Amino acid sequence: MVLWVFGYGSLVWNPGFDYDEKVIGFIKDYKRVFDLACIDHRGTPEHPARTCTLEQSEGAICWGAAFCVRGGPEKERLAMEYLERRECEYDCKTLVDFYKEGNTSAPALTGIIVFTSTPDKVSNKYYLGPAPLEDMARQIATAVGPCGNNRDYLFLLEKAMFDIGHEDDMVIELASEVRKVLGMVGKGSVKEKKLVGLPHLLPAHMSAIQLHLLPEVITLDS
Repeated sequence: MVLWVFGYGSLVWNPGFDYDEKVIGFIKDYKRVFDLACIDHRGTPEHPARTCTLEQSEGAICWGAAFCVRGGPEKERLAMEYLERRECEYDCKTLVDFYKEGNTSAPALTGIIVFTSTPDKVSNKYYLGPAPLEDMARQIATAVGPCGNNRDYLFLLEKAMFDIGHEDDMVIELASEVRKVLGMVGKGSVKEKKLVGLPHLLPAHMSAIQLHLLPEVITLDS
C-alpha cells in the first residue's frame, strides 16, 4: 500500500509528517476558498481565523503538492493520525485524481486523499461561508491562535504558491487586501516582485510583519 495526500494550504509549505516524495501538480473541478474557521491553530473560538478549503467548481483547477508515504502500514497509520489531528476542522476525506503539468488529460495519480469540508453551516460547525473581500481581510488581519497569526498563514501560502510557480489570484487579492488593513500598502506583494524581475527575493511583507511562529507550527497547522 502507498498513501498519497494532496495539500493545497499549509501542507504545501509545512507538511509536518514523514513523507517519501513530494510532487507538484493540480486537481480538477475544485477551487481554493477561505470559508473555513480555524479555532485552535490560527484563531480562537471567540475570534476564529479563516483558512482555506476547497469548493467544487466545474472547470477550475487547484495547484498544490502531493505527498507520498511509503514504508508499510505503520508509517501510513502514523501519517494519517497526524493529519486527522491537524485537519480536524475538515470533516471530509475525498479521493481525487491528480495531474502533473504538461499532461492535463491523463491523471498522474488516482485515488489521492484530500481533506475538504462540507459547505453547510448546519452540519459543519467550522464552515463560515463566503464573505465580502474586505470582511475576510479584516478577520484574517486580526485573528491570532496558538500557532501564530492568521495573516502569516495567508502570506506563507502566497509565497508557497509563488515558489512552486503557480500563484493563485484569489490568494494574491486577499493578501493585498489584508496588507491594506494592516497599513502595509506599498510594501509589495509576491506578484509585484515577480513583475519587476526579482523572483527569488523574500516578499517585502514577510520581513515587514516580522513572523514569530511558535514551535507548534512545525507539527500543527491548518
